[in-house]
Amino acid sequence: MRDFMDKAEDFVDKHEKQVDEGLAKAGREADKRTGGRYGEQIDKGVEAAQRRTGSGDTPPR
Repeated sequence: MRDFMDKAEDFVDKHEKQVDEGLAKAGREADKRTGGRYGEQIDKGVEAAQRRTGSGDTPPR
């Protein structure tokens, strides 16, 4: 399991911008599928995930 986590962290470090964009896209899709009812919570989750990638500078929406 540790090997997998190391590889995942390595990938995120090398592709930070793409990961942030993917998180933002996933957030938009979740917001769309929930009819916007949980937009604030989704935004907070996306922002928290983006901060974990080390960047977090890509807006969630």
